[in-house]
Amino acid sequence: MVPAAIRKQRIALAILFVLIIAMIFISAGWGYSSLGYKRLLPVLFGDGSRKEEFVLFTIRLPRIFITLLAGIGLALSGAILQRVTRNDLADPGIIGINAGAGLGVAIFFLYSPIEPGNFAYLLTAVAFFSAMLTAFLIYLFSYRKGEGLNPVRLVLVGVGFSLSISGIMTVLITSVAERDKVDFIAKWLAGNIWGTDWLYIWALLPWLLLLIPFTLIKANQLNMLELSEPVAVGIGLPVQKERIWLMVAAVALAASSVAVTGGISFIGLMAPHIARALVGPRNQLSLPIAMLIGGLLLLTADTLGRNMADPSGIPAGIVAAFIGAPYFVYLLLKKTA
Repeated sequence: MVPAAIRKQRIALAILFVLIIAMIFISAGWGYSSLGYKRLLPVLFGDGSRKEEFVLFTIRLPRIFITLLAGIGLALSGAILQRVTRNDLADPGIIGINAGAGLGVAIFFLYSPIEPGNFAYLLTAVAFFSAMLTAFLIYLFSYRKGEGLNPVRLVLVGVGFSLSISGIMTVLITSVAERDKVDFIAKWLAGNIWGTDWLYIWALLPWLLLLIPFTLIKANQLNMLELSEPVAVGIGLPVQKERIWLMVAAVALAASSVAVTGGISFIGLMAPHIARALVGPRNQLSLPIAMLIGGLLLLTADTLGRNMADPSGIPAGIVAAFIGAPYFVYLLLKKTA
């Protein structure tokens, strides 16, 4: 790799680390509970009241780490999907994968006799299998023999699946009489961060610890998959095998992330594009940048959302969509022009 590109990546990584630490500090001290910035470090090191410790360690820090980790997972999932499908518009939220995961979560939650906090680890598995089925169907309807995977058709089919699943979710909500379960699904659909406990961090973390190294190891294969299929086959890449494994990784990253955060879109769309604009198209350089950008974007969206209105705030998914939807339209117009 070019030394100048590596130097650019290191500078970007350093800046992003600083921005993430700054946003963690802002998010930890900003809220409706009485815990100001001057008290953060004393409370963090054990010199705080019981109320201050509860606010920091039970309410704010788990939510901060959940949004940070989920943003990393969604950004990496989007980056993989964009490379594998050779489609700059691919995002797990836009093409229906997140909606598929949400449908599985909704059905399991509505019709199982247990509370959400009691099935955190099982929840990510349910979301994964539901999202995998959705991704398989989207791929099946988007693929044409002799033509391969058409990028625009993939987006259109994915949007269609997402809308259909949203309709099914609405039917499920209206058929359930229990108010707390209806509220849960409604919040999930809006992207309201709900898994705000340390338990959900431990439920999400194993997926990231497994799939982030796997994806980074496969960075060069992702580079080759961006070439035309005949060229990739010609240089010895088992295209279908690599595509399937990487698609499974992308689906697992998205499903495990949204299982604990709710329906978040556009993070996986924006972060890879920003990363490539900063350090270029090589995945060895852009993937780590995209992950940090994704974590920063979702953490910022949640921090702004929960402090912009009354104590219930605005869901992070709505804030992310407010930023990401115009960007999606811009990319769509650019691609079809």
